[in-house]
Amino acid sequence: MVEPMFDYQFRHILIGDSTVGKSSLLKYFTDGKFAELSDPTVGVDFFAHLIEVKDGTRIKLQLWDTAGQERFRSITKSYYRNSVGVLLVYDITNHASFEHIPLWMMEAKRHIEPHRPVFALVGCKLDLVNNGVQRREVSVEEARSFAEQHGLIFVETSARTGVNVREAFSLVTQEVYNRIQSGEYKVEDGWDGIKKGFPRPSNLDFNLVVAESARSSCC
Repeated sequence: MVEPMFDYQFRHILIGDSTVGKSSLLKYFTDGKFAELSDPTVGVDFFAHLIEVKDGTRIKLQLWDTAGQERFRSITKSYYRNSVGVLLVYDITNHASFEHIPLWMMEAKRHIEPHRPVFALVGCKLDLVNNGVQRREVSVEEARSFAEQHGLIFVETSARTGVNVREAFSLVTQEVYNRIQSGEYKVEDGWDGIKKGFPRPSNLDFNLVVAESARSSCC
């Protein structure tokens, strides 16, 4: 099968504690379904997906799912540098996973420098709270306040129902593209965070996600 053409390639990385829902988030985004059984990520898993931003520009996303366990940190750190988007993932029913977000963010900044990525704070497992299965431990207000303080996109999601899953990736992608358009970001030799692609003929059609404007969203 011939790979669809695209205008840009962006590389995004998902980081956060183990079992917060990173793999399930990616599974729903790329396959459109919830993974009932999901083995813990060992090291790093790779996914690819096409997305379309608002002006019709087509973006190929390289998505890196990282293991949250300490023993895999030395492996996952090597993937930070070539990322332009970082999704900081936590479990809204586990406050400890939220408390660790500043540490994950600092680690990402340290390894991605001198580049300045787009960060998104992504809460997972919203369905467990909405269905009364588990108690919410991280309030919307607390998470939004943290996001605003640090200039992060904020969204709460459910990989089981699909609520805001596409939005999480779309918002990050749209913001990266906006920064390219403004001149803040550019394609650089030796850096794989942003790469030029191969625009396709306009008469071809693909099932693409339309990225929303880069704004905060939740619930």
